[in-house]
Amino acid sequence: MKAALRALITFAGLLLAWAFLVRWAELPHYILPGPDRVAARLWSDRALLADHALMTLAEVVLGLLLGTVCGVLAALALMASTVARRWLLPLLLVSQAVPVFAIAPLLVLWLGYGMASKVAMATLIIFFPVTAAFYDGLRRTDPGWLDLARTMGASPWMLLRHIRGPAALPALGAGLRVAAAVAPIGAVVGEWVGASSGLGYLMLHATARVQTDLTFAALFLLALLAVALWLLVDLLLRRALPWLPDSHGFEG
Repeated sequence: MKAALRALITFAGLLLAWAFLVRWAELPHYILPGPDRVAARLWSDRALLADHALMTLAEVVLGLLLGTVCGVLAALALMASTVARRWLLPLLLVSQAVPVFAIAPLLVLWLGYGMASKVAMATLIIFFPVTAAFYDGLRRTDPGWLDLARTMGASPWMLLRHIRGPAALPALGAGLRVAAAVAPIGAVVGEWVGASSGLGYLMLHATARVQTDLTFAALFLLALLAVALWLLVDLLLRRALPWLPDSHGFEG
């Protein structure tokens, strides 16, 4: 409750500072619209904004699911196979040297202007933090637990299922929180490169038509979507890992 009140106070303070800046600097609305104009646009174009927001939300959720699944599988492969570590780990590290934004035009070229290229973009952004976090958690399992399990005749599969996997869940949770925060980036970048719907597409065209208040309205919804997605992932993780001392999110 206290955290929610602090968030509301912070949000209200930002709105007041924004409104004061617009009035004090006498900025034209096409440069920086006031919060009242953005709120009016949110209401007047609510149907348009909702349609584009639903498309972006679908792209982000699908990308988050696919990126999580692929990241978990890649981390398990790295942990289970020396050959995979020798060949896959350097490839993963090198892939991060290539900006994902530079890949977006190629994905649109290969997968088209529909949802597939945006989902692929979101998946690529999510994949690495999930893989890195889960793999780090798997390989940092307490050696004492592993030695004890081996002396009791545990197989590699049993070690993974009963020791390494549960011990790595907090690290996986941290990776998922990061993934939830950055997931909208991939979808929006893909929409900027080529799309026919989505908040990124709407922002691009609104800016070209100097409808800055519509751009801010779409940006507000995008930020709200990202925060809601992070809170949902955090809530699910707190329910799944209730024993963690730092699993209380914004509470307190």
